[in-house]
Amino acid sequence: MADSQRTSEVINFVHQDEIWKAHVKVVKHSAAVWPNTWGFLTEAYKEYERESTKLAESVRRVELPHHLTTRPPTPPEKYIQVGPSPPVPQTTQALIGWRSSQSHLQLEKYGTVHHGRRSFLKELGWPLDSCS
Repeated sequence: MADSQRTSEVINFVHQDEIWKAHVKVVKHSAAVWPNTWGFLTEAYKEYERESTKLAESVRRVELPHHLTTRPPTPPEKYIQVGPSPPVPQTTQALIGWRSSQSHLQLEKYGTVHHGRRSFLKELGWPLDSCS
């Protein structure tokens, strides 16, 4: 809504150009002054990089004891067995969930979850007609 009101305002291109020139001037000045003010950070960063590469090389040379080394990953075929699917039922309504209807193919490892119908008001100890 504010944009529709701004379109009716007159745009002063000379003023916009002066603002842009001032912005460019500040950026150029900051770029010229930055090395004198903050240039020490570049040396500190280069020194940090040199030290970190030396440290990384020394860590690569260290041999870990056998009990601390990681084992190669076990392929999932060793611990996951997927049997063949039974034939698809002929009815169209039985297509939905036909694998989970058989007990040995169910996705729920520990059985279905049975939560009774609960009332929030009963849990709080409020009368049932208090929110009506």
